[in-house]
Amino acid sequence: MTSSDLQAPHCHDVPEADGKSAVQPDKKRLVSRLNRIEGQVRGIARMVDEDRYCVDILTQLGAIRAALDGVAMQLLENHANGCVAKAIGAGKGEDAIAELMDVVRKLKS
Repeated sequence: MTSSDLQAPHCHDVPEADGKSAVQPDKKRLVSRLNRIEGQVRGIARMVDEDRYCVDILTQLGAIRAALDGVAMQLLENHANGCVAKAIGAGKGEDAIAELMDVVRKLKS
């Protein structure tokens, strides 16, 4: 079964009682984190261009990977607490959990 075969509701399209989507409260924070990561990547490009010490560049790459993992974990948490919880409430929990596990497998590799 692929994620396209799943019929789990897409909670980001389903407004909450207050009219906002489930991801809305963390959206600004996530975008801010991604903007910082983007700046780190540009910094690494400068380091490469300036022929900086390889170990320093590798250290920065590790920091970026950790930062991206942090963003992914926050999105997974939001998804589990919002979308998956809603799907379980709507009787589609099995599909939502299968979709979630598929995403976790992809992130792990």
